[in-house]
Amino acid sequence: MSTPHRPSKPYLVRTGVDGILADLAEGDAVPPERELAMRFGVSRETVRQALHELLVEGRIERRGRGTVVSRPKLVARLSLGSYTEGAAGHGRTPGRLLVTWEDIYATAEIAESLDISDGDDVMHLERVLLADDQRIGLESTYLARHRFSGLIKTFDPATSLYAAIRDSGVEFGSAVERIETVLPSPREAALLETTTAMPMLRLNRRSLDTGGDPIEVVRALYRGDRIAFETMLT
Repeated sequence: MSTPHRPSKPYLVRTGVDGILADLAEGDAVPPERELAMRFGVSRETVRQALHELLVEGRIERRGRGTVVSRPKLVARLSLGSYTEGAAGHGRTPGRLLVTWEDIYATAEIAESLDISDGDDVMHLERVLLADDQRIGLESTYLARHRFSGLIKTFDPATSLYAAIRDSGVEFGSAVERIETVLPSPREAALLETTTAMPMLRLNRRSLDTGGDPIEVVRALYRGDRIAFETMLT
């Protein structure tokens, strides 16, 4: 006769904490490690492991010296639209903080993606993406300067770049996007107010207009504890 499988202590603690969170509201304090360890009869290290899993999943978050229940993740649809449209569509207030807006020389990779020559002028726009004042992501956009130089005088970096591009007479036609999991650099983690141990979702996008000409190259990094992506398959 086989021996019945017994759930591990970390699993039992995780299940128990899930039950506690179910009775708490957003912003409520999570019981401290010492209290949870005594309640479940385990070590604080075991409790810490369970809390770390919940932190990565975005169920809880650190505030000051304590831990509270976080609000549900922003679920963004993978589509040819702006971050502003996606966040607003889910009842969240979008925002952006400008980090860098500069002219750079195109690398071979960016030049190929934008169908320009190596060393041509490229506009580089880097912004922190916000949802209800929470830092969600870090977005870097590269545009061929000769095509979008008019944005320098008219574009407000706190607003939607897609809307500004459309207003300039350019219509988005298609895009190829790749998503992978990475860990942030110290600089990226600082800008997103997290640690280098927080899993991130990295999106690389190349957008084309309706005539098939390149519009942009985007490299975005999103906090895995605060956002998820979905798409419809048919």
